[in-house]
Amino acid sequence: MADLKERLLPPKPSSAINLRETINNRPSASGRVPFQGVDVLGLKKRGQGLRSWIRVDSSGNSQIIEVDKFTMMRRCDLPARDLRLLDPLFVYPSTILGREKAIVVNLEQIRCIITAEEVLLLNSLDSYVLQYVVELQRRLKTTGVDEVWQNDANHGADLNRRRGSRTFDNVFGNTSPDYLPFEFRALEVALEAACTFLDSQAAELEIEAYPLLDELTSKISTLNLERVRRLKSRLVALTRRVQKVRDEIEQLMDDDGDMAEMYLTEKKMRMESFVYGDQSVTGYRSIDGASFSAPVSPVSSPPESRKLEKSLSIARSRHESTKSSESSTENIEELEMLLEAYFVVIDSTLNKLTSLKEYIDDTEDFINIQLDNVRNQLIQFELLLTTATFVVAIFGVVAGIFGMNFEIPMFGNPDAFKWVLLITGVSGIIIFSAFVWFFRYKRLMPL
Repeated sequence: MADLKERLLPPKPSSAINLRETINNRPSASGRVPFQGVDVLGLKKRGQGLRSWIRVDSSGNSQIIEVDKFTMMRRCDLPARDLRLLDPLFVYPSTILGREKAIVVNLEQIRCIITAEEVLLLNSLDSYVLQYVVELQRRLKTTGVDEVWQNDANHGADLNRRRGSRTFDNVFGNTSPDYLPFEFRALEVALEAACTFLDSQAAELEIEAYPLLDELTSKISTLNLERVRRLKSRLVALTRRVQKVRDEIEQLMDDDGDMAEMYLTEKKMRMESFVYGDQSVTGYRSIDGASFSAPVSPVSSPPESRKLEKSLSIARSRHESTKSSESSTENIEELEMLLEAYFVVIDSTLNKLTSLKEYIDDTEDFINIQLDNVRNQLIQFELLLTTATFVVAIFGVVAGIFGMNFEIPMFGNPDAFKWVLLITGVSGIIIFSAFVWFFRYKRLMPL
């Protein structure tokens, strides 16, 4: 850490170091050494240090770049709070944010910034991040969809230079539902990776849970209960993560404005069309079929022609805004279908986890019923044991009575002991049977 700090931070002058040591070692008026504060400047510099990013362009080429935080903010036009979502030191729930020039994606291990031209991921050795990069490169290099968009864009730019105007029909007229812009393909791979990761974890949890729960129902032990408790805690954490991804996708599907904000390629082409349109209007003016390189002076044009140009420009702008809104509405349906497909996948994973949780709850109820049954049997046995103890106590009462120091004629009869023992035993059996009949009559014992 010290070597990294020396490389990143500029060296301090010796005069500043001596001055700081003099101030820190100087005692105060009370004779105490002043408080040794934290080096806030060093913390700020470390927060602004270079970070390694994996860059994947629209052609599928990847490279590793080192960019600091402020450069990344200026490059993608993002605030600092959006970059905090990508920081591995912080734990944030799954989030998909659509900004002016980028899409911030935080889906499980996939944390990236998607623009209209490139994807930026924090350089990590995580296998899921590497799989995301490989899969994105494979799709970009095999489908060739980006070439269609680039050809449409170049073709539209040439038309603007020749004709001096550009409409969205020239750009998006050749697109098909199977062809998606670069940012949506990158977003699709991220959604697929997150959904696959969560679904695999749910499948592993199912494979581990059902045999364990069946074993617990057959044998209730402390070890099995502890394993089920850990399993349930993992299930709750995974369900929370899946629910957050599902809610995020559903929130995007319910908000047309957020979906329209994520059309980065379309917004980029729109800005280019506006720039080319302004250049064509200001650079060329055609009068009676002749074109001039300089704009026509407003002084030389009559007031009627200026009014006509103004009305035509207003009508043209309204027509273009109407077309752009219609095209954005149609394209939103494509993004909505994409999100809906993965919404079905993540909802299926959530249903699996919900079914597993219900099975765990049913198992807990079954175990509680078993424990209640055992507890009831113990109570019944304790009741019978208490009744038998009462009957045996009768023999003690009779023995205590005949053990008193007094003379009666019965003591001289040799058969008196047998009769006393027989009568006491029969009386005890009758009393015990009466108690058992009473318990069954009151339904305190099973019939």
